[in-house]
Amino acid sequence: MKIGIAGGGAFGAALGVALALDGNDIQLWARDPAAVLEMQTTRSNPKLAGVTLPEKIAISAKLEPLFSCDTILLAIPAQTLPTFLTAHADRLNGKNLVACCKGIDLERMTGPASTIRDLVPGAMPAMLTGPSFAADIARGLPTALTLACADDELGAMLQTALSTTNLRVYRTTDTVGAELGGALKNVMAIASGIAIGAKLGESARAALITRGFPEMQRLALALGAQPDTLSGLSGFGDLVLTCTSDQSRNYRYGLALGAGADFDQNTTVEGAATARAVRRLAEELDIDMPICTVVADLTENKTDVATALNTLLSRPLKEE
Repeated sequence: MKIGIAGGGAFGAALGVALALDGNDIQLWARDPAAVLEMQTTRSNPKLAGVTLPEKIAISAKLEPLFSCDTILLAIPAQTLPTFLTAHADRLNGKNLVACCKGIDLERMTGPASTIRDLVPGAMPAMLTGPSFAADIARGLPTALTLACADDELGAMLQTALSTTNLRVYRTTDTVGAELGGALKNVMAIASGIAIGAKLGESARAALITRGFPEMQRLALALGAQPDTLSGLSGFGDLVLTCTSDQSRNYRYGLALGAGADFDQNTTVEGAATARAVRRLAEELDIDMPICTVVADLTENKTDVATALNTLLSRPLKEE
């Protein structure tokens, strides 16, 4: 099967490696011609150290080869996904479009699959999410993901197409739950990083993860998610992974915030924008989301770590 991948970063390239080694022909598109040339000549991606790109991955900076594929994985940051979809809506009509990013669009307040549905009505939207790091996928380490697609027949087809020996894909029709689980866990990862960066200890991080999960559930249920989805791979599974590993960019960003250290501004941190979107949604829906609100304020320099922690620790005591 020929599968297109839009996005030549670590995650897009890692998915390409896994699928190519399973026998699929992969058409990988990256917007930077210099990066494409490097991948073509060295058969490596600088963000995936020690991983060889199989010959079954064709790499191009031109969009025409990508648009020749019926199924396209969109490994593009959530905040830039709308721009890509709008610019190429006509060429993407009729395609199976699988979002591989996690976040909430600040302008539309929608998750990736919903953004596809709204901006390319003629496409079939889906979302691939769950606890995974690009390096693990590229190295062939066992990984389990969720494929969310409202059309269960199409979901079953994509589940088969995207599963490999070491990449197990489970499916759901609850795209809203999968979107929100993947987006909200990034906010909690920032909070967890802040706790460790500020030297509050492992117990504080455990408390944040435990209290953060109900926040995720409250918003997801209010927006129509199924209760069980957040307890699965795309919610709780991804939450545990990103809140406990420095492979997570959101967690590392939180570490820097907590320690008062600099952070590479060129690194995509989806949780920062998501926190601001969640704060707005929480206000509109009158939902109590203190951790997400504090993280949003910290990312905009509206508060400092000491004040933010005092805000959380001074909340009223109540039954769990």
